[in-house]
Amino acid sequence: MTNLTLTTQVTKQIDTICQQSPIMPVITINDISEALPLATALLDGGISILEITLRTQTGLDAINVIRKALPEAIVGAGTVTNPTMLNAVADAGAQFAISPGLTQELLLAGIDSTIPLLPGIATPSELMQGRQLGYQRFKFFPAAAAGGVPALQALAGPFNDVRFCPTGGINAENAGKYLGLPNVMCVGGSWVVPSEAVRNKDWQRITELCKLSIQALNKANS
Repeated sequence: MTNLTLTTQVTKQIDTICQQSPIMPVITINDISEALPLATALLDGGISILEITLRTQTGLDAINVIRKALPEAIVGAGTVTNPTMLNAVADAGAQFAISPGLTQELLLAGIDSTIPLLPGIATPSELMQGRQLGYQRFKFFPAAAAGGVPALQALAGPFNDVRFCPTGGINAENAGKYLGLPNVMCVGGSWVVPSEAVRNKDWQRITELCKLSIQALNKANS
């Protein structure tokens, strides 16, 4: 795949994915039995994009299980940090991959991958490294620690063709401020999947949190 093809094809794929929901929940599965009911609760709440992190040994299995049982879900893999992991999540059925940062090796692997990669950046220099290889869509992480809304506003000037999914320190109170920026596609966060609700298997609470969050964000940005 040439860099030009990457620019057009992967950008379009990422845009299509992020258009499905303003919120991309960051999900860590500790027990495989939680995967399906949690994914179903999110879908029932109006969120169809799921980022399953590889922070636990259950991540790959959870991706595979959800993909097979819930074809209406768009399942991605988070915490992908090297080409081996990128290949593994693609084999598990992930439809996209997200990294917390970037390396030249990972960016090059993303060009040849069968699924689109959303690389993470925290600085203009990292962004420029990705753009050199044709990437125009990035995860901005850790968003709050890296400057939050003012940083994204500043990046819009010199990089007006780039759009972001900010993640890290985003919650129900500040998500609307991020989504109000023209260079933000969607936001990532875990506030709609509180660990206490997952631990107590309170799937209805998660569904209600999703519905309330989407309603509030739509109202704030209407």
